[in-house]
Amino acid sequence: QVQLVEVGGGLVQPGGSLRLSCAASGSSGFSLDDYAIGWFRQAPGKEREGVSCISSGDGNTYYANSVKGRFTISRNNAEKRVYLQMNSLKPDDSAVYYCNAGNTYWGQGTQVTVSS
Repeated sequence: QVQLVEVGGGLVQPGGSLRLSCAASGSSGFSLDDYAIGWFRQAPGKEREGVSCISSGDGNTYYANSVKGRFTISRNNAEKRVYLQMNSLKPDDSAVYYCNAGNTYWGQGTQVTVSS
């Protein structure tokens, strides 16, 4: 059974940076390379929202307007990981961040808290 695992969350001051990573475990035949990967986030009392995604083939990327210019999504196929580099973090970025593969597989999430 495939599981996605997110790591890299934590507490950071406004203006700081974090890098989240997403990796898969549980099935030797599963590879993140084969899927479009999305990062989503959900803050308390709010709906889950899409933050960024990267396609499987040509690596096209998408960013929500709220994070454009501050967040960067990337793949490392050799490491079989997808990263979300988050810079210039704001308190409004505080949420649980999830990665998703192919609109099918989800991780358990990692908490990001931006606070002074």
